Amino acid sequence: MLEVNFNPFPVLETERLVLRRTTLDDAEHYFELRSNVDAMKHICKPLQKSVEETKELIYKINEMIAFNNGISWSVCLKSDNKMIGTVSFHRIMKEHYRAEIGYMLHPSFWKQGIISEAAGVVIKYGFENMKLHSIEANIDPTNIGSEKLLKKFNFVKEAYYKENYFYEGQFLDSAVFSLLNPSSKNK
Repeated sequence: MLEVNFNPFPVLETERLVLRRTTLDDAEHYFELRSNVDAMKHICKPLQKSVEETKELIYKINEMIAFNNGISWSVCLKSDNKMIGTVSFHRIMKEHYRAEIGYMLHPSFWKQGIISEAAGVVIKYGFENMKLHSIEANIDPTNIGSEKLLKKFNFVKEAYYKENYFYEGQFLDSAVFSLLNPSSKNK
């Protein structure tokens, strides 16, 4: 079975970005993200209504990390360290050496390659440090940007589920993509 330990928290860096732990100091910026209609369009979770609600979410995220059940990074530009998005492995299936990746970015920063840059370093961390065999992404099939991002990293569509997700009074479709650890193909 896969064993992971996120203590100490792994800070990741790219040319433009720092991916770090989310703290209560990020609550206002995280609230801006989680209350933004465009940012949340494909997430299928209710918009956050207050900074206090966002603080509760931050507490739950850090609890998940403390118990090694998942990990979430705040995506920040190196220039100001302000949280502008997140990338996470929010569902780790330890018995299957598999994790689900998720990501979101404030619309002010869309189409700048930021999530692509952040996801690349997180995928690398998942395979090299966590020793995952595979990474999956479960997306809203209407989210063309997310599908393009996954295909850029060679994720393959594994499934398309018709009306398998009930949200706000309607049944929605979902698509599952996955990526195998390139080093496991040689075994």
